Amino acid sequence: MTDTTQIGGSLPLSATPISSDNRDYSHLPVTGGVGGQSLLSGTGGVQQLGVSGLNSMNNNNPLGVGGGGIGPSSIGGGAIGPGGGAPGSAVGPPVPGNQSLGGVIGQGETLDDLHILVLQLVMPEQREGVLLELSKKRESFPDLAPILWHTVGTVAALLQEIVSIYPLLTPPTLTAHASNRVCNALALLQCVASHPDTRGLFLAAHVPLYLYPFLNTQSKSRPFEYLRLTSLGVIGALVKMDDADVINFLLQTEIIPLCLRIMEAGSELSKTVATFIVQKILLDDVGLGYVCATAERFYAVSTVLNNMVGMLVHSPSVRLLKHIVRCYLRLSDNTRAREALRQALPSSLRDDTFGNALRDDMTVKKWLNQLLTVVGPPDQGGGQSSSGGLLAPRGLLSGGSGGEDTQQ
Repeated sequence: MTDTTQIGGSLPLSATPISSDNRDYSHLPVTGGVGGQSLLSGTGGVQQLGVSGLNSMNNNNPLGVGGGGIGPSSIGGGAIGPGGGAPGSAVGPPVPGNQSLGGVIGQGETLDDLHILVLQLVMPEQREGVLLELSKKRESFPDLAPILWHTVGTVAALLQEIVSIYPLLTPPTLTAHASNRVCNALALLQCVASHPDTRGLFLAAHVPLYLYPFLNTQSKSRPFEYLRLTSLGVIGALVKMDDADVINFLLQTEIIPLCLRIMEAGSELSKTVATFIVQKILLDDVGLGYVCATAERFYAVSTVLNNMVGMLVHSPSVRLLKHIVRCYLRLSDNTRAREALRQALPSSLRDDTFGNALRDDMTVKKWLNQLLTVVGPPDQGGGQSSSGGLLAPRGLLSGGSGGEDTQQ
């Protein structure tokens, strides 16, 4: 259990939390005061969690560039939840017994109308419908995040939605309806995490800790998969901002083991977002130094990356491979990690295994060629991993911190 009173300490990253984590988060206090930007921007970015089109995702538009959702551009901008929905819509049941909500924010929506909806979040009988409406409209109001944060009782209401499903996690009894509802609440928290005026407050209140139990679930049912994916979207919205405080918070609260577990056992989409989060942590100098500080931490990350490459040999995914290669390339900026990768880099990345898959993606090909040039060929007689095996990184075992030993 991560005690919020000990956040300032550095927590070790070991292989143990990756495979087994039975910590009980249910007693976390509902802390006080808690706009939607997209998650990944540019050619490799994860965007706002969307709803429809999950079954028709392809590799031509990695992570939904230009589409408003994780996945291809057909995915809409609402929260993810099982049950589908029209592009750009949030997931959830129709507003029960309240036909007025649909007209509160319509074609002539105003900030006054938005305030009315936000105030209704504290009303239990109205909350489900309001969550749905706000999730649909959050991208239309850039200042929704500050309104949510500073309106009395609203963040407490959102956290209440989150903690109310903790009993459904173990044993896994989460229903599609419950998943839909909490995903709409998480979509609003993603707005708060993305907005520059509320991101710091969001971290200071340790709100991301409330999502960690969702990331720690292992059920492969659709309600749980969408719950994990939406939770990853909130963390992804944080790391996209390239904020050092975000990286420090995530390192100190053991986000990496949770992401590594999802990278190994999640759906392709969840693996992609989790790998993106690890990639963004590695791109920060503190994050790279943290992972490369000990052999155990390096083992934990590189072994999972190697296992993922082995799986992609049989079912290639360019968008996932892109983030894996970028993680390897960043690890190679550390001298000791680079020496370890010389022997441990999967042979499938050295030969032409992914040649056909990468023929149209010049960015990944460039990164891969750069990686192979920097790492160099394996030592003669030293052995090499073909997919998932990892040899002892002799340079790492020599000791010393990995944070200061990077290429310029």
